Amino acid sequence: MEFFDIPLFDEDFYKMLFRFGINMSFLTVIIRYLYYKNSRNKEYLFTYYMIGVIVFFLCFTLKKFELDLGMALGLFAIFGIIRYRTNTIQIKEMTYLFVIIGISVINSLANKKMSYAEILGANTLVILFLMATEWFWTHKHLVSKSVTYEVIENIKPENKALLKEDLEARTGLSIEKIEIGTVDFLRDTAQITIYYIDHNTNNA
Repeated sequence: MEFFDIPLFDEDFYKMLFRFGINMSFLTVIIRYLYYKNSRNKEYLFTYYMIGVIVFFLCFTLKKFELDLGMALGLFAIFGIIRYRTNTIQIKEMTYLFVIIGISVINSLANKKMSYAEILGANTLVILFLMATEWFWTHKHLVSKSVTYEVIENIKPENKALLKEDLEARTGLSIEKIEIGTVDFLRDTAQITIYYIDHNTNNA
């Protein structure tokens, strides 16, 4: 039965729901139990989930137009250059964004030439590699925190030691690494990401 030349129901509906369930299951493992567990940053949880959902449905809907390869490459290019113009995104967050898009594209565009064993295997291998890299990343229990810093003079390269000393005195943390992000000279503030050792990371 059709309505304005569009069928009211298609057998692909069940396939879409099944693929969506697979996609959301693996996205949850990646976002909630890998990214969030290690970063404790809720800022990108909503973004990662929504991008994963939208990319999945966009690819699944458009794949019938035989644009699979070009569309997939286009999505990677578009989301890769957006970089959320209002914020500076850390390399790790950008990597997870790339993984989320990639997993959603794989789960939505896989056709009859690819078995479900291969789809599940690809998803599982991605997660295993993420787990391995996260283990190396947190081997020293290094955790990041973003702070707004107002002593603008201390962000100069020659004042690196003063900056670290001041931040450690204020936060009470043993800082291993400091990254300077956006600088607002009108307000004399800078967004700084500090990396410190947290012995309780693995107990979270």
